[in-house]
Amino acid sequence: MAEQAEATKPEVQAPAAKPKVLVNMPEDETARLILAAREAMTDSMVERIAETGSNALEVLDRLNDETTRDAIHTALDRLTELHRIGALDTLFDLVAIIHASKSASTDNIVDRLFAFFEQMVNTLGSDNLSRLAEGATIAMEDAVKETAGAKPSGGLLSTISLLSKPESQKSIMFLLSLSENLQKQCCD
Repeated sequence: MAEQAEATKPEVQAPAAKPKVLVNMPEDETARLILAAREAMTDSMVERIAETGSNALEVLDRLNDETTRDAIHTALDRLTELHRIGALDTLFDLVAIIHASKSASTDNIVDRLFAFFEQMVNTLGSDNLSRLAEGATIAMEDAVKETAGAKPSGGLLSTISLLSKPESQKSIMFLLSLSENLQKQCCD
């Protein structure tokens, strides 16, 4: 029976031994992580963290300036408006196109583009073109004045009678001659 009593008696185990804790190793995980980070940091890392913190505080200080704060709020409002109307995508597409054209441009393309603009400026700035534009403007203003008071009368017979006038025939001949000469200039 004594054997049976010993067999039913639960065995008492000795308490588990705690792992040896080093002097500089705290027991909780967060403290261990902080300790590991502190020991792994070099002087240059500490310097960069201090500089980043200093820059962050400088930005926060500038945000306290009323003018800067208003500018940021205005920029955010405009950005929100661009997003709301769908123009933000267009803006970024435009930036992508500008970047692609900048990347694709060569010195030869840039030289040709500037030569084209120079030719356009010289052409638009010439005396002949200036006189042509001035004459065309005066002629159009005179034509508007002359026809402003005229009331159309009749129908087809009135138009046929208008075509029989020498001034109308001269105008039609002028327009035909002008169109022929423009066509010749374009084909040459």
